[in-house]
Amino acid sequence: GNYYADPETVAALEANRQIIFRYTAPDGSRDEAWNVNGSTAAIGGLCNAARNVVGMMPHPERACEAALGSADGRVILESAVAALAAAGAEQSTAAAQP
Repeated sequence: GNYYADPETVAALEANRQIIFRYTAPDGSRDEAWNVNGSTAAIGGLCNAARNVVGMMPHPERACEAALGSADGRVILESAVAALAAAGAEQSTAAAQP
């Protein structure tokens, strides 16, 4: 599937920084040729307003072991784990402050 939204919804998502993944060229530039499923605004993943729930169309878990044909998706999963661990450490440190 691909993500569809009207221009007003996309503008609101962008203003709230809820678009967290986009289909891009390998150099990170926006290029419709790399929008593999025709998703509106090349959106590949979103988060909710509280930023604690993520939904995405690409499936990195399907590409996290060489035995499955690719380990490229592992980078996304490892990055998420590292970011969550860092956020947890920051919250723990802040909670310990008098």
